[in-house]
Parts: sequence; C-alpha cells; structure tokens
Amino acid sequence: MLLSGKLAVVTGSNRGIGRAITEVFLDHGARVVGVDLGEDFPVREGFTGLQADVSSTADCQRVFDVLSQQFGTADILVNCAGITRDAMTRRMTEEQWDQVIAVDLKGVWNLTRLIGPSMEKNGSGSIISISSAVALFGNIGQVNYAAAKAGLIGMTKTWAKEFAQGGGNVRVNAIAPGFTMTDMMRAIPENLLDRFRGQTMLGRLAEPKEIANAALFLASDLSSYVTGEVLNVNGGLRM
Repeated sequence: MLLSGKLAVVTGSNRGIGRAITEVFLDHGARVVGVDLGEDFPVREGFTGLQADVSSTADCQRVFDVLSQQFGTADILVNCAGITRDAMTRRMTEEQWDQVIAVDLKGVWNLTRLIGPSMEKNGSGSIISISSAVALFGNIGQVNYAAAKAGLIGMTKTWAKEFAQGGGNVRVNAIAPGFTMTDMMRAIPENLLDRFRGQTMLGRLAEPKEIANAALFLASDLSSYVTGEVLNVNGGLRM
C-alpha cells in the first residue's frame, strides 16, 4: 500500500495507460480523482470521476475548484491525457497541429499551473507527466506529437526547479513509454506490431500496467530523492 492516504489526480483516466495508472494507484491505497473527456469512468471505491477537457482553461479551473472544495490539496498529479493526429509534415493540417498541441502540451500546463503551486504551498507533492519515446527519438508522421511530448520534458525540468523554490518537497518527473499495448495499438496490423517488437531489446511491447508501475514508483516515497528526471520505460527501444 505505497500510496495509503494519498490523493491523486489522473488525467486521461478512462483508457490505456491512464486507466492502468488509476487502477494501480487505487490498489495501493490512494484516493483517485480521474479527469477525462469521456464518461466511461472506473467504478471503484475511492474513485471520483470529473468530466473535463484538459485543453480548456475554464474546465481545468472548474476541476481545481471542485478538487479544492471537496478533497483539499492533491498529493499526486499524473498528466496522462493525450491524443494523436498523425500525418506527414507536408500533409499535416493546421487543425491537426493545433489539436495535439492543445491537449498534449497546453492541457498539461492548464492543470499543473493550478495544482503545482498548491502543492508547493502545502510543502509536498509528486507531479508525473507521461511523455513518449517519440519525444527523444522522433517519429515519421508525428511531428505534432513529438513536439508536444518533447515540450513536456522541458516543462518537467522547469517545474522541478520552480515548485521546489520555496523549500517544499515537490518532485516533478516524466515517463517516456515506448510502444505500449493500448486499444490504439491493438488496431495496428500485426505485421507492424512485429516490426515494433523487433525494435526493442526485450522483443515485446509493454503492457499498460508496466508503465503504471513506473508511475507508482515516482508517485511514492520510493522515489523520494528523484526529481527533474525522465524515466524511459521502453524495453530497450532502438529507433
């Protein structure tokens, strides 16, 4: 029960890696407030779902107000909400670029700029943003996604400095997952999945729970002296 008594906020809580993180945190004793655009929230004791669009400043302010009034200061924030709108740069539309930047980058800023300072004032907290191996390696057809996820790394390192300025024990880290078997990946043809497996040293794709376990480490006191870091969880990915 590594998170007993902790309050965690997880964006993108309804699917994929966000869902796995939510489940693992609940298993380890945390209360979890999930934030997601959809309505398919987990039904478990200790979980509360808030429907919101992280790209909306007004929605994030509403989430923060509800959080403050009903739960108090969060101990953990996991920024996991994200989308893809893939296209080669020569064909990518402005709308595709703007949508990904709005959710995957601005959406992280929208909520962290509210919760981070409250953690600093409270004197403790752990903020975890889900970046991607694409931020480090790049990927054809994903310039918008790569830019957003690389931006998360820059924000992570900046916030690790900013939110510790007042002497508070606020740690800020990122996770860069490799290919992970979410619902999105299951829609990819098997021959492409085989190619992705072949790009890893371990010869397989990650399960969402393996990324969630990394988040558990960064959220818990097991990582009490870790901040400003990017944890690569990619099976030894070679791109």
